[in-house]
Amino acid sequence: MHYDPVKKIIGDFVGTNVIRRKLFYKLLGLMFLREWHVKRTVRALLNRYSNAFFVLDAGSGFGQYSYFIARNYPHAHVHAVDVKEDQINDCREFFRKAGLTNAQFAIEDLTTMSHDAKFDLILSVDVMEHIVADEAVFQNFFHALKNEGALVINTPASGAKESGELFSKEDSFIGEHVRYGYNQDEMREKLVRAGFAVERIAFTYGRYGSIAWKLGIKIPMMIVGIHKILLLVLPFYYVITLPFTLLFMHLDYSVENQQGGGLLVLARKP
Repeated sequence: MHYDPVKKIIGDFVGTNVIRRKLFYKLLGLMFLREWHVKRTVRALLNRYSNAFFVLDAGSGFGQYSYFIARNYPHAHVHAVDVKEDQINDCREFFRKAGLTNAQFAIEDLTTMSHDAKFDLILSVDVMEHIVADEAVFQNFFHALKNEGALVINTPASGAKESGELFSKEDSFIGEHVRYGYNQDEMREKLVRAGFAVERIAFTYGRYGSIAWKLGIKIPMMIVGIHKILLLVLPFYYVITLPFTLLFMHLDYSVENQQGGGLLVLARKP
């Protein structure tokens, strides 16, 4: 089973209905550990702004990070881009219905996009593992940032012993990926070549996080992948597993992982 078809099933069900989509965003924020880590980093960066600032959501997907920033930071101006036209159209319609006017959506290819020193923050969550020409994207990010602007990347890590099953080559969840992740040295070297100063590269989805991912995401996705009618089974599944899933997520969020299935990167344009 591949991840993208399951995302399509869920996306079609959520649609642009305001209540369903807001609930969907809350569930994503609760169940996806990467959102916990990413949002903590984003809050630390954005809380210092008291006037208008500009954010590029590079590979916006369902739009949950654009929504988080636009809703919680009224001074933000969010430019969200993705190559998937259906997701961009859904986000545009939902944001219009929700009355959020400080975010705009566009179909753009990160490998060819052109923005000149426009953004204070670029956020790229689970995108780079899908792109062959990753260094071209890093160069475009560098040109798009203002001086001292920040780049936050979340992506799978490669070669992590504790999370080997999570991102193993046999795992069909990553069938859409062009690489199985980055190691810290590779990520640092590519960003430095693009001109960035790397401030932090941290592991996420360590020992505890990988257990949480299997309980909270992998098994449910496998269930839904059998047939979408099995969405009805998930509430009963989560009644049993959710307390354990959240416990392991909190443990991962609270410790400094020495290894893990994900990398959270903070870099700046000098």
